[in-house]
Amino acid sequence: MGNLNFTDKQKKALAIMQRNLPDTATPFADIAAQVGLEEEEILSLVKQLKDDKVIRRFGATLRHQKAGYGHNAMVAWFAEEGIDLDETGRIFSARPEISHCYVRRNCMDWPYNFYTMIHGKDPGDCLRVAEELVEETGIQQFDILESVRELKKTSMIYFCEDEEGYNEPV
Repeated sequence: MGNLNFTDKQKKALAIMQRNLPDTATPFADIAAQVGLEEEEILSLVKQLKDDKVIRRFGATLRHQKAGYGHNAMVAWFAEEGIDLDETGRIFSARPEISHCYVRRNCMDWPYNFYTMIHGKDPGDCLRVAEELVEETGIQQFDILESVRELKKTSMIYFCEDEEGYNEPV
């Protein structure tokens, strides 16, 4: 988290918020009471992190398998030189079936430089979306890497509890 300095109470609040929020009508007030801050201090902390671009957003994570989206695939795309990557990213990102969209360097015999994570309810949904994106973007070369089994799915942990309280992990 760079040069940011957090109080111990803020670290405790962040440690709680990076996991599951309390399932209550007043989650931020509940966190505030738990760590010894006011609700407004918690809300101001999150707003400041967003304003300072430390975080992009603060939102819920949908567990897609539990929501009925049991078919998902990483699609590796080869966007040739001359393709507008920003425009392609906007097109890919506009699709509700896509949760992740990245540009990465290609290397050696692996030509792919654009990646999307596509989620579907039925077999064939990921291929259908990919084929629609071929039509929309003109990118012809792609490979679908279907998930076989999920081994881990967690968010990053930036603050954790140790014997002395809440600290940044080493």
